[in-house]
Amino acid sequence: MTLDRETLKKLRRLIVFTLVVFILLWRIDALMLAVKFVGGILSPFFIGAAIAFILSVPMTRIEKTLQKLKRDNVSEQTRKKQAGFLRPISLILTLLFVIAIVAVAVLVVFPELGRTISGLGRTIQSNLPKLAAYLNSVFENNAEISYWLGSLDFNWNSILQQSISFFRKGANVILGSAFSVAQSVFSGLTTFLIGFVFACYILVQKEKLAEQCRKILFAYLKKERAEHILEVCALTHKTFANFLTGQCTEAVILGAMFFAAMSIFRFPYALLVGVLIAVTALIPIFGAFIGCVVAAFLILMVNPWQALGFIVLFLVLQQVEGNFIYPHVVGGSVGLPSIWVLVAVTLGGSLMGIVGMLIFIPTLSVLYTLLRRDVYARLAKKEKEQT
Repeated sequence: MTLDRETLKKLRRLIVFTLVVFILLWRIDALMLAVKFVGGILSPFFIGAAIAFILSVPMTRIEKTLQKLKRDNVSEQTRKKQAGFLRPISLILTLLFVIAIVAVAVLVVFPELGRTISGLGRTIQSNLPKLAAYLNSVFENNAEISYWLGSLDFNWNSILQQSISFFRKGANVILGSAFSVAQSVFSGLTTFLIGFVFACYILVQKEKLAEQCRKILFAYLKKERAEHILEVCALTHKTFANFLTGQCTEAVILGAMFFAAMSIFRFPYALLVGVLIAVTALIPIFGAFIGCVVAAFLILMVNPWQALGFIVLFLVLQQVEGNFIYPHVVGGSVGLPSIWVLVAVTLGGSLMGIVGMLIFIPTLSVLYTLLRRDVYARLAKKEKEQT
């Protein structure tokens, strides 16, 4: 049996691949340490890429709006200068837009939280005398409890020594924890700043970076394979961008609905609950329910009947959002059936938490689109062969 040159080449690749997989599985612990080490080094760049992708969505729209405002009756040199200033101006406006949104959210949430906490404090303080009177009545009318309390023998010296020892150990733990937290915060801020600078560079030079990636792909891969990779990248970018835009739009609409409805029915904390629902609604499917639990607890401290009414209001608005808003605003943007959205949220949440929920929906949408294309192409090919 003779083997041609191409078959030998494939066999060598298969043998090398098998050896590599065997070595990796044999030293899986060393592999995980290496992955963790490399991931720690590259984490600022991953964070920067994520920031750049999120900021690119509003930045693209701002840039297109500024392009429409440009004058056409200018010289070629002036047009080039305008094009050179357009990208930095768009980036600055995008950053100002994001900072304004965060500032408004903080200025709305923190004062409301302060008033809520102070209100809870006043409620607890007003109920303390009632609790003390109840306990006094229980102890006075129950001779067994009074006899049991009187029979207790407390060794106050031992209790004092144990308390001092406990607080001494606790102080050491707190100091060590504070140092560890400070170190983690400093490391996190450094990573974020490096990632932010990297994101700004990507946003300013994105066309140049895209062209460099295209050249690398066509230089090292076959033309068909390179074009297929570029097509998948374009589909991925479009799906993620549409999902991000749709999810943010849906969250704003839902928060505004809750604020308007709670203001009409005179529920407490209308503004705080509206912002809370809008923020938690960014988590697909389950996010709004988290906001409902927190909001119902806050209203419960003021009026239990209004808390029950808020739960009814939440169920009504959730039905409106799930049946009319989400399918048109978000569902159509990712092109993924509802059952697969639930699968993506469940898998993403179990593997990566809230971030996984946000990532897995567009990722599964891309895989679903590619699989559907391949299935239709294969079916069309088989139907053509049969005819």
